[in-house]
Amino acid sequence: MISDDLLKKYGAEKVHLVKREVLFGVDTLPRYYFQVISGKIKMNNFNEDGKEFIQGIFSEGLSFGEPPLLAELAYPAYAEAVANSIVWKLEKSKFLALLKENPETHLVLTKVLARRLHYKATMVAEISSESPEHRLLKLIDYFKTHIHKIPDEEPYLVELSRQQMADLIGLRVETVIRAIKSLEKKNILQLQSHKIVR
Repeated sequence: MISDDLLKKYGAEKVHLVKREVLFGVDTLPRYYFQVISGKIKMNNFNEDGKEFIQGIFSEGLSFGEPPLLAELAYPAYAEAVANSIVWKLEKSKFLALLKENPETHLVLTKVLARRLHYKATMVAEISSESPEHRLLKLIDYFKTHIHKIPDEEPYLVELSRQQMADLIGLRVETVIRAIKSLEKKNILQLQSHKIVR
Protein backbone atom coordinates (compact mmCIF):
# COMPACT_ATOMS: atom_id res chain seq x y z
CA MET A 1 0.00 0.00 0.00
CA ILE A 2 2.62 2.57 1.08
CA SER A 3 5.84 2.11 -0.89
CA ASP A 4 8.87 0.68 0.88
CA ASP A 5 10.91 3.73 -0.15
CA LEU A 6 8.42 6.14 1.43
CA LEU A 7 8.22 4.09 4.62
CA LYS A 8 12.04 3.98 4.87
CA LYS A 9 12.23 7.73 4.22
CA TYR A 10 10.06 8.33 7.30
CA GLY A 11 12.07 5.94 9.48
CA ALA A 12 10.13 2.66 9.35
CA GLU A 13 11.87 -0.38 10.81
CA LYS A 14 11.52 -4.07 9.96
CA VAL A 15 10.08 -6.42 12.57
CA HIS A 16 10.64 -10.18 12.17
CA LEU A 17 7.93 -12.46 13.57
CA VAL A 18 7.82 -16.23 13.86
CA LYS A 19 4.63 -18.18 13.23
CA ARG A 20 2.08 -17.65 16.06
CA GLU A 21 4.02 -14.69 17.51
CA VAL A 22 1.70 -11.92 18.73
CA LEU A 23 2.59 -8.40 17.60
CA PHE A 24 0.01 -6.64 19.77
CA GLY A 25 -2.87 -7.61 22.02
CA VAL A 26 -6.41 -6.60 22.83
CA ASP A 27 -6.70 -3.39 24.88
CA THR A 28 -3.13 -2.23 24.19
CA LEU A 29 -2.71 1.30 22.88
CA PRO A 30 -1.41 1.64 19.32
CA ARG A 31 1.91 3.40 18.83
CA TYR A 32 2.87 2.25 15.32
CA TYR A 33 1.64 1.84 11.75
CA PHE A 34 2.19 -1.73 10.52
CA GLN A 35 2.45 -3.05 6.95
CA VAL A 36 3.28 -6.61 5.85
CA ILE A 37 6.48 -7.08 3.84
CA SER A 38 6.25 -10.89 3.68
CA GLY A 39 4.23 -13.61 5.37
CA LYS A 40 0.71 -13.22 6.76
CA ILE A 41 -0.77 -11.55 9.82
CA LYS A 42 -4.24 -12.20 11.21
CA MET A 43 -6.23 -10.00 13.53
CA ASN A 44 -8.37 -12.12 15.82
CA ASN A 45 -10.46 -12.32 18.98
CA PHE A 46 -11.51 -15.19 21.22
CA ASN A 47 -14.88 -15.65 22.88
CA GLU A 48 -15.37 -16.85 26.47
CA ASP A 49 -15.19 -20.48 25.29
CA GLY A 50 -11.87 -19.85 23.56
CA LYS A 51 -13.31 -19.98 20.02
CA GLU A 52 -11.35 -17.81 17.63
CA PHE A 53 -12.96 -15.22 15.37
CA ILE A 54 -10.68 -13.85 12.65
CA GLN A 55 -11.27 -10.18 11.90
CA GLY A 56 -8.98 -10.20 8.86
CA ILE A 57 -5.91 -11.75 7.26
CA PHE A 58 -3.27 -9.43 5.83
CA SER A 59 -0.54 -10.42 3.37
CA GLU A 60 2.28 -8.72 1.47
CA GLY A 61 1.73 -5.00 0.95
CA LEU A 62 -1.30 -4.75 3.23
CA SER A 63 -1.48 -2.68 6.39
CA PHE A 64 -3.44 -3.49 9.53
CA GLY A 65 -4.49 -1.90 12.81
CA GLU A 66 -4.89 1.65 11.48
CA PRO A 67 -8.40 2.49 12.81
CA PRO A 68 -7.39 2.37 16.50
CA LEU A 69 -4.11 4.13 15.70
CA LEU A 70 -5.90 7.02 13.99
CA ALA A 71 -8.82 7.14 16.45
CA GLU A 72 -6.54 6.94 19.52
CA LEU A 73 -8.37 3.86 20.83
CA ALA A 74 -7.10 0.56 22.20
CA TYR A 75 -6.77 -2.39 19.82
CA PRO A 76 -9.99 -4.45 19.72
CA ALA A 77 -8.13 -7.58 18.55
CA TYR A 78 -4.82 -9.41 18.59
CA ALA A 79 -2.37 -9.31 15.67
CA GLU A 80 -0.68 -12.67 15.21
CA ALA A 81 1.70 -14.06 12.58
CA VAL A 82 0.05 -16.86 10.59
CA ALA A 83 3.47 -17.73 9.14
CA ASN A 84 7.00 -16.43 9.65
CA SER A 85 6.57 -12.79 8.65
CA ILE A 86 8.32 -9.46 8.28
CA VAL A 87 6.41 -6.21 8.80
CA TRP A 88 7.21 -2.52 8.61
CA LYS A 89 6.77 -0.62 11.88
CA LEU A 90 6.51 3.19 11.74
CA GLU A 91 6.03 5.40 14.81
CA LYS A 92 2.64 7.09 14.95
CA SER A 93 3.98 10.68 14.79
CA LYS A 94 6.08 9.83 11.72
CA PHE A 95 3.11 8.02 10.12
CA LEU A 96 0.90 11.07 10.62
CA ALA A 97 3.61 13.30 9.12
CA LEU A 98 3.85 10.93 6.14
CA LEU A 99 0.08 11.21 5.55
CA LYS A 100 0.08 15.00 5.95
CA GLU A 101 2.98 15.47 3.54
CA ASN A 102 1.75 12.89 0.99
CA PRO A 103 -1.95 13.49 0.25
CA GLU A 104 -2.04 10.88 -2.52
CA THR A 105 -0.95 8.22 0.00
CA HIS A 106 -3.51 9.52 2.47
CA LEU A 107 -6.24 9.06 -0.17
CA VAL A 108 -5.07 5.49 -0.88
CA LEU A 109 -5.28 4.69 2.85
CA THR A 110 -8.75 6.26 3.06
CA LYS A 111 -9.94 4.04 0.19
CA VAL A 112 -8.47 0.94 1.85
CA LEU A 113 -10.24 1.74 5.11
CA ALA A 114 -13.50 2.38 3.22
CA ARG A 115 -13.23 -1.04 1.52
CA ARG A 116 -12.66 -2.70 4.90
CA LEU A 117 -15.74 -0.97 6.32
CA HIS A 118 -17.72 -2.20 3.32
CA TYR A 119 -16.46 -5.76 3.93
CA LYS A 120 -17.40 -5.61 7.62
CA ALA A 121 -20.88 -4.27 6.85
CA THR A 122 -21.41 -6.93 4.18
CA MET A 123 -20.20 -9.79 6.38
CA VAL A 124 -22.15 -8.70 9.47
CA ALA A 125 -25.37 -8.86 7.46
CA GLU A 126 -24.43 -12.29 6.09
CA ILE A 127 -23.25 -13.79 9.37
CA SER A 128 -26.30 -12.69 11.30
CA SER A 129 -29.00 -14.11 9.06
CA GLU A 130 -27.87 -16.41 6.27
CA SER A 131 -27.25 -20.15 5.87
CA PRO A 132 -23.72 -21.58 6.21
CA GLU A 133 -23.57 -22.21 2.44
CA HIS A 134 -24.55 -18.62 1.68
CA ARG A 135 -22.03 -17.22 4.19
CA LEU A 136 -19.25 -19.34 2.73
CA LEU A 137 -20.01 -18.30 -0.85
CA LYS A 138 -20.19 -14.64 0.16
CA LEU A 139 -16.76 -14.90 1.83
CA ILE A 140 -15.18 -16.70 -1.14
CA ASP A 141 -16.71 -14.29 -3.64
CA TYR A 142 -15.58 -11.29 -1.60
CA PHE A 143 -11.98 -12.56 -1.51
CA LYS A 144 -12.13 -13.37 -5.24
CA THR A 145 -13.43 -10.00 -6.43
CA HIS A 146 -12.30 -7.50 -3.78
CA ILE A 147 -9.06 -8.92 -2.39
CA HIS A 148 -7.56 -10.80 -5.35
CA LYS A 149 -9.48 -8.84 -8.04
CA ILE A 150 -10.20 -11.91 -10.19
CA PRO A 151 -12.95 -11.48 -12.82
CA ASP A 152 -16.16 -13.49 -12.28
CA GLU A 153 -15.60 -15.67 -15.34
CA GLU A 154 -12.13 -16.80 -14.19
CA PRO A 155 -11.64 -19.61 -11.65
CA TYR A 156 -10.43 -18.68 -8.18
CA LEU A 157 -8.34 -21.07 -6.07
CA VAL A 158 -9.17 -20.40 -2.41
CA GLU A 159 -6.01 -20.05 -0.33
CA LEU A 160 -7.77 -19.99 3.04
CA SER A 161 -7.89 -23.13 5.15
CA ARG A 162 -11.25 -24.50 6.18
CA GLN A 163 -10.48 -23.43 9.75
CA GLN A 164 -9.68 -19.88 8.64
CA MET A 165 -12.92 -19.70 6.65
CA ALA A 166 -14.85 -20.94 9.69
CA ASP A 167 -13.18 -18.36 11.91
CA LEU A 168 -13.90 -15.56 9.42
CA ILE A 169 -17.63 -16.29 9.21
CA GLY A 170 -18.31 -17.45 12.76
CA LEU A 171 -18.93 -21.15 12.07
CA ARG A 172 -17.46 -24.40 13.26
CA VAL A 173 -15.00 -26.03 10.87
CA GLU A 174 -17.27 -29.11 10.64
CA THR A 175 -20.11 -26.88 9.40
CA VAL A 176 -17.84 -25.34 6.77
CA ILE A 177 -16.77 -28.80 5.58
CA ARG A 178 -20.44 -29.87 5.24
CA ALA A 179 -21.26 -26.64 3.38
CA ILE A 180 -18.34 -27.20 0.98
CA LYS A 181 -19.50 -30.76 0.24
CA SER A 182 -23.06 -29.55 -0.35
CA LEU A 183 -21.90 -26.75 -2.67
CA GLU A 184 -19.70 -29.21 -4.57
CA LYS A 185 -22.67 -31.56 -5.10
CA LYS A 186 -24.67 -28.61 -6.45
CA ASN A 187 -21.77 -27.75 -8.83
CA ILE A 188 -21.47 -24.28 -7.31
CA LEU A 189 -17.80 -24.87 -6.50
CA GLN A 190 -15.26 -27.58 -7.23
CA LEU A 191 -12.58 -29.38 -5.25
CA GLN A 192 -9.19 -29.97 -6.86
CA SER A 193 -6.70 -31.87 -4.68
CA HIS A 194 -8.71 -30.80 -1.61
CA LYS A 195 -8.50 -27.13 -2.68
CA ILE A 196 -11.66 -25.12 -3.31
CA VAL A 197 -12.12 -23.57 -6.76
CA ARG A 198 -14.94 -21.11 -7.46
